[in-house]
Amino acid sequence: MSKYKAYPEYMDSGIEWLGSIPDHWKTFSGKRMFKSVRIPAEKGDEQLAASQRYGVIPQSLMMQLNDSKVMLALKGTDSFRHVAENDFVISLRSFEGGIEHSQYTGCVSPAYTVLKNSKPISYGYYRYLFKCMPFIAALQSSTDSLRDGKSINYEQFSAIDLPLTSLCEQNTIAAFLDFETAKIDKLIEKQKQLIELLKEKRMAVISHAVTKGLNPDVPMKDSGVDWLGQVPEHWIVRRLKHTASLQSGIPKGKDLTGKKSISVPMLRVANVQDGYLDLEDVHNIDIEPSQLGRYLLRNGDVLMNEGGDNDQLGRGAVWMAPINNCIHQNHVFSIRPKNIESEWLDMLTRAAYAKFYFYRVAKQSTNLASISSTNIKETPLLIPPVEERKEILKFIKLQLERLKATEELSIDQITLLRERRTALISAAVTGKIDVRDWVAPDTQEVEELQETTA
Repeated sequence: MSKYKAYPEYMDSGIEWLGSIPDHWKTFSGKRMFKSVRIPAEKGDEQLAASQRYGVIPQSLMMQLNDSKVMLALKGTDSFRHVAENDFVISLRSFEGGIEHSQYTGCVSPAYTVLKNSKPISYGYYRYLFKCMPFIAALQSSTDSLRDGKSINYEQFSAIDLPLTSLCEQNTIAAFLDFETAKIDKLIEKQKQLIELLKEKRMAVISHAVTKGLNPDVPMKDSGVDWLGQVPEHWIVRRLKHTASLQSGIPKGKDLTGKKSISVPMLRVANVQDGYLDLEDVHNIDIEPSQLGRYLLRNGDVLMNEGGDNDQLGRGAVWMAPINNCIHQNHVFSIRPKNIESEWLDMLTRAAYAKFYFYRVAKQSTNLASISSTNIKETPLLIPPVEERKEILKFIKLQLERLKATEELSIDQITLLRERRTALISAAVTGKIDVRDWVAPDTQEVEELQETTA
């Protein structure tokens, strides 16, 4: 924030979350600034939904943005409350403030609290204020129930003191934040796009290396697989069932307990990610010791999820036995390779040609797809000589490490940008920086600045 100047004079607000404020600012309780209104829904009011990300928007739009269905109340809407444009709504079970601004007219469930300003305000300014971290912390400290996911009520909100300055100054602060946060958001989006490109590059590196090899001049032959095309002439093409065995896991809900049951860790779909294992939350299950061997994971097993989104079919990683006596559920296959490296089999199943095969043979449902063990066993594998496999794996590892390092830099950049965004909002709405003289720069200058920053 060093690039921004402070106000000439400050005074102690006497409010813990607000601290010192410009000496011409005032403070009022939330009760004096906003009143709770309970106007019955009007005929033709569209049902609205409150969200942390989008504010208060029509439920139909929420469905489109989230690509999901939202239950509309077909009857019983007589008790719904009318929401006017620029009202604020206290949403339910919020952990991030939960005071949402509405740009729409409509109605909400009576479980929501509708707030209407009692004094002339800039709606944009208070939209930012209610999302700044100091205010959220003050709201959270007003009740322990908020941390348990319970509703914020009007009494808790109204007891918190809020800052108030001239309408002109509020509008300037809101315009400044609109401009600056849009700049930051654009830079964040560019980093996200870069991360997606890196993921595509990672797939391309793996796919080319395990299907074409490292020597561009090697003689090629028809693989015999229509979607795979040509492969190096000296490579073997073989079905997975001739190179590995497949172990199914414990069927969900099956009782394998007895008098001598022991508790063992069990991998679920959530633990098996694309290229790595997430072992932070591994559940335990009781099982008879005699049943343990049937589902036990062994070092070097290649794990693969049975299903998921189409672009995640075949998602898996190599099990290196970081947990003793670990078993797996039936939605996670354990593939045990013979005469080839686990890492080679893992790379083959992560390649684009294998993903395409899984997609072709998967059983499709509304949003998900699943692969049967029979189809996995029929996956065509490409097997170069052992020394060539080692060279290719070494090459892939080096390339993936470089891509990962670049991705981590982008992730760090996103974190820093988000922190800057949060700090900037808090500083502006609480009067820690003076932006009264701010004027939006020329559009061309802004684009040049963004390119330089990116």
